[in-house]
Amino acid sequence: MQHLDPDNTGFVLSQSSDSTMSVVSWREIEKLFNGMAQARPHMQSRRDVDQSPSLMHSPMGRLRLLRAGARKLPPELRQPLGEAVRAQMAAARSLARTIRAIPAALTARRPAEAGTADASYRIPDASRQPAIALRDVAQPGDVFASFGAPWTVPDYARIVERMRQDLGLRYAVLVHDLIPVIRPEYSDRAVVGMFTRFIHGCLPQADAIFAVSESTARDIGRWEAGQGISLRATPRAIPVGTGFTHAAQAPMLPASLTPGGYALFVSTIEARKNHILAFRAWRRLLQDLPPSQVPTLVFAGRVGWMVNDLMQQLENAGYLDGKLVVVENPDDATLAALYAGARFTLFPSLYEGWGLPVSESLSFGKVCLASSAAAVPEAGGPFCLYHDPDSVTEATALYRRAITEPGLIDALEARIRRDYRPVPWSSAARAILDALG
Repeated sequence: MQHLDPDNTGFVLSQSSDSTMSVVSWREIEKLFNGMAQARPHMQSRRDVDQSPSLMHSPMGRLRLLRAGARKLPPELRQPLGEAVRAQMAAARSLARTIRAIPAALTARRPAEAGTADASYRIPDASRQPAIALRDVAQPGDVFASFGAPWTVPDYARIVERMRQDLGLRYAVLVHDLIPVIRPEYSDRAVVGMFTRFIHGCLPQADAIFAVSESTARDIGRWEAGQGISLRATPRAIPVGTGFTHAAQAPMLPASLTPGGYALFVSTIEARKNHILAFRAWRRLLQDLPPSQVPTLVFAGRVGWMVNDLMQQLENAGYLDGKLVVVENPDDATLAALYAGARFTLFPSLYEGWGLPVSESLSFGKVCLASSAAAVPEAGGPFCLYHDPDSVTEATALYRRAITEPGLIDALEARIRRDYRPVPWSSAARAILDALG
């Protein structure tokens, strides 16, 4: 088993001004990451948003208030306004990409030494970093690895081609999912175009293709067959780490929540995650059961895209008279407190490349009532209860059983304590190193 050597591993910086590639050392990235990890984002419940006098003093607060105001507009105004704002934001992001460094990842190693690097961290202005030219350190046989979201970089396929032809590098790519291609209804049109160009240009060049699940690996194989494209490498699933480190001292739960008195749904609030199903199922539960018997439903995550109608419905319904709470942007400590205090968790997503909230839930010893679609059952294994994410009726029946049959959850929690083994992130690194060795 080979070990990752920081001295032979660097992060590649793409200079959009002259199309050159530079390398920033592992240790500089480690400093950057440690600084990012120490910053704790602010957490607020949806109920707090309209009551905070300091909101207008932060960009995030102003954005929240603008979203809240937009949801009060009539649909004939809200829809075109939303399209205009999204178009402006897309244009701004495109402009920013041309003036901002966008990282890929490099393992710069001699043929006898293995190594990989993760490309998921954004690097500040290259002029502030001790970077050196890639061609000055790269050797034939080294690995140019893309582990983040390189599809946002224009002409990335040409960058890969140049690295392979001019420097003799091997190319490795990690595919999280093919959602913009096989389920484009859940993505912005611009994202669909960028992602499609990326996989058409880069996957056929890859000497190693990694996937975060067997489901994603199968999706790549089906895409390859459907496109009539011959890939150089067979997609290989790697193990995915269970989640984040549990906070040693978690803060108190948000107001109105008590341990065991709520069910938790952790995810960005976006159409694909299927919050609308959970909302509709909870409304049915409140109609069928005494409200005191139904736990509060908690949505924990930032408000994302394609959910304006859902957020308007939540407001119109008064958040189910307080039986639904939105906790926006929880930091890791707050998230740990939410997991620890939940009666059980939900994850009814319509499509996933993996399903990290499911394995996070299990790491806290909590049963997840999860979608039976795509890769989610891989994340949950025999420790979860599953339902069809397209069926509100099936989901409601399962949620009702979890509420009214306490032995159901108790038995699964005992099984989790006895048999569940969290996967360390080092297992993912090991699998990649072994494959590239």
